Amino acid sequence: MNLLIVQWSHNAKLILADPRKIDIAKYAAIHMQQKNGTDVAWLNGMMNVIINEGLENKKFIEERTEGFEEFKSVIMRYTPEYVEKITGINKEDIIKAARLFANAENASIVYAMGITQHTTGTDNVLSIANLSMLTGNIGKLYSGVNPLRGQNNVQGACDVGALPNVYPGYQRVNIKENRKKFEKAWNTQLSDKFGLTVVEMMHGVLENKIKAFFIMGENPVLSDPNIKHVKKALNKVEFLAVQDIYLSETAEYADVVLPACSFLEKNGTFTNTERRILPINKILNPIGQSKSDWEIICDLSTRMGYKMHYENESEIMDEIASLSSIYAGVNYDRLDEKLQWPVLSKNHPGTPFLHKDKFAKGLGSFKPVDYVEPAELPDNEYPFILSTGRMLYHYHTGTITRRSQYLTKYINEPYAEVNPDDAKKCGVEDGGMIKVSTRRGEIVLKALYSERVFEKSIFIPFHFKEAAANVLTNDALDPIAKIPEYKVASAKCRIEKV
Repeated sequence: MNLLIVQWSHNAKLILADPRKIDIAKYAAIHMQQKNGTDVAWLNGMMNVIINEGLENKKFIEERTEGFEEFKSVIMRYTPEYVEKITGINKEDIIKAARLFANAENASIVYAMGITQHTTGTDNVLSIANLSMLTGNIGKLYSGVNPLRGQNNVQGACDVGALPNVYPGYQRVNIKENRKKFEKAWNTQLSDKFGLTVVEMMHGVLENKIKAFFIMGENPVLSDPNIKHVKKALNKVEFLAVQDIYLSETAEYADVVLPACSFLEKNGTFTNTERRILPINKILNPIGQSKSDWEIICDLSTRMGYKMHYENESEIMDEIASLSSIYAGVNYDRLDEKLQWPVLSKNHPGTPFLHKDKFAKGLGSFKPVDYVEPAELPDNEYPFILSTGRMLYHYHTGTITRRSQYLTKYINEPYAEVNPDDAKKCGVEDGGMIKVSTRRGEIVLKALYSERVFEKSIFIPFHFKEAAANVLTNDALDPIAKIPEYKVASAKCRIEKV
């Protein structure tokens, strides 16, 4: 999903770019229903119209950016006519969307994993940044590039170092000064090597490079692409520990399960997608032997020879503030202020939006990006494009939501959205069972007639273990961000009546 929200005479207008006719489409001034995996093309097409009609923000480009001419030379190839052939979006809609966005007083781009979960995910995000800079919609209220995170504390986890290449505060591990700073604070030696991402770790097991896993609050048996490959890795790894609040499908493979407590049973913070640091307050005592995640980690670390001890969550926040400039002014006495980082000092009010007067690197760089096809394309044997995603009533792998009697009343079984014309050609009735196959595996589930999806494309929510969508998906990665291609999860896909 990609939403372009523009303010027009105090009435917000919505431009929606999504391969499916999702519910919010009925509120959209324009719905550009692109073919899966063609986001760079339609974004370049909009920018082509903006430049050719002189709608770009010339003052912002001149004063605050660099690389415009090289970028422009690429954009000029993406005429609306050319983009229509690639994306399937009517050229008139591309032109209308470009004018609406460029002429708005303020325009904000809000995107979710429909943009990032591609082998070209990084290119997609760069193109979005190009569009915002081209129109001067950076560094002011009611504008900017706003990524929606997949879970509630993804932003906070990344802020404090849950990435393979940075310490807390996005300080890169391969910069000597950063490493020395954290070695001094933690009184230990640290590596300057980048770690691996989740999918790379699974490959690492099968390549005999990884012997043990410690998995916290994650369920790769359902959430990772190419589940057959994941299960093979978990069966091979010499030792697997899982720390979770429920016995998930992944925990069933574990040698040891460490019981964590839920957010209702602990204190702490979540940082949301707008960088707002929100307090969570304990209202229940932990059940049985369960503990807060940080207590389990400290206990385990101490038993392994590195003594780690904190009196409470407030002390941990103080350490974060001492080592990360973006959290420098945050402490437990200020949590009720619900600050947005960067919070640079104890008296700093926080930062409602970024890049007000200049970018962190000085000038913002336009990045010329060409359209690249997805990793897989349909063929005669597998003529369908499969996309996976979420639905309203269930969350992620259903570890929590499928235990709710209220949510499961709405839906509690897997299904595939299939275009009615495709279903009828295959002899499939609405609600009938189908087998969906790719080169990686097959699943059997209910087919639901849906005008939401293009012909020759299907959509499957990934929440249901009974017909796990990620049995089918491709573990090809974006070469830079290492994100799997879930949104063109397999372009080599077929359906058959069961």
